Amino acid sequence: MRPAHFHGARQLLVPEVLLLPEGPVRGRAVLVEGGTFRRIGPAEELLGAHRDLRPVRLDGRLLMPGFVDAHHHLTQSFGKAQSFGQPSEIFKTVWEPLEHALDEDTAYLSAKLAALEALRGGFTTVADAGTRAPVDVAAVAKGTEEAGIRCVLGKIVSDGTGGPAHLSRWEKHPLIHPSLAIAVPEDATAAVIKHTADLCAEAGAVLQIHVNEHLASVERSLKSVGRRPVDHLHHIGALGPHTLGAHATLLTPAEMRMLADSGAAISYNPVASAWKGNAVAQADMLAALDVRFGMGTDGTRGDGFRLLDAAESAQRLTSGMATGDSVCGAGRRWLEHATSRSADALGLGRVTGRIAVGKAADYLVVDLAVPELTPSYGLQWELVRLANRDLITAVVVNGRLRLWEGWPPDWDARALVERAAKVGPEVVRKADIRRVEPR
Repeated sequence: MRPAHFHGARQLLVPEVLLLPEGPVRGRAVLVEGGTFRRIGPAEELLGAHRDLRPVRLDGRLLMPGFVDAHHHLTQSFGKAQSFGQPSEIFKTVWEPLEHALDEDTAYLSAKLAALEALRGGFTTVADAGTRAPVDVAAVAKGTEEAGIRCVLGKIVSDGTGGPAHLSRWEKHPLIHPSLAIAVPEDATAAVIKHTADLCAEAGAVLQIHVNEHLASVERSLKSVGRRPVDHLHHIGALGPHTLGAHATLLTPAEMRMLADSGAAISYNPVASAWKGNAVAQADMLAALDVRFGMGTDGTRGDGFRLLDAAESAQRLTSGMATGDSVCGAGRRWLEHATSRSADALGLGRVTGRIAVGKAADYLVVDLAVPELTPSYGLQWELVRLANRDLITAVVVNGRLRLWEGWPPDWDARALVERAAKVGPEVVRKADIRRVEPR
């Protein structure tokens, strides 16, 4: 198996194991054509029907959907280590100063660096929640497009302007999917939030907005609009299938019901809770109430398998142990919510997230012949508990090989890393970051 086997308009892939929506299966093959999964079926049947193609045999390998990061901040990659050991709500002290110190070139570089890390971690799609950098978001789009990752590109429109232009600007782009964003509900008037939500609903896009993340943000919302964030969005008619609320770690039962009844989605970001949060989203409860949710990194670390582990572990530590729940959703739940259900939360359920006919060929080739997964008894559990990004041989987005054994085959990523190592600290020095240092 070599990178050249994944080139060309058509490939007939024959993996050892194929991860389908119903679970892992053997003896299947996949026809990829024009960047799309065209046929999936018994290997012998597809081999016989496509004798003109040389099959790509992936012995000892798993073919699975790429991970979908439902919440990221691509222009924060130069300073993510600045968040270590800090109080929970740091957007005013770290992230805003950092992003305000970016220009077109450094915003592009930050986004491309973050996209590369995401690809290395098995993500084929990332959702950027909107940058505060004083730049055209085209800089972010350029970085992700050059890296080759699919991007839900948020633009912050808290002042009520620029929404329609952004949504139409990226229409029919193969990798860029426009989205509108308002950082937190109190940043915009009720009329602007409702209008933005309506624009997204009409365009088939998502409104990205941070909700109920920290105690400080809940109290700020109560003081400014008299309601908690999710309750406020519900009250003004801005909750709906087009709404994606980030974090939602501090939900009342009534707010959970609002999310379920409205069809709104949230991004469950367990690593962010561990690094800098007040609480962990009650993902098991949300699943029981049929609340739609995906999973996001929040720009913490771009490793899809470690995100799975964090998601399951956080639920076990915050609720499972107290209730004697030794399952906590099992492996299948977290794999689904990191792939197909994340895609659904981003409004991309028809595009990506599953290995299924008609979906974009966004997939990973994962090495199974390793000590970590030997012997194997339940692959879905094992991927959650035992796998890591080192096992990813190939990352393919829209049918194009974007990563081979951790590095792009068609552009100099090491040069990008070298440049970011020089430029990143300069941006951090320029920014007025105010850290709380341990004594």
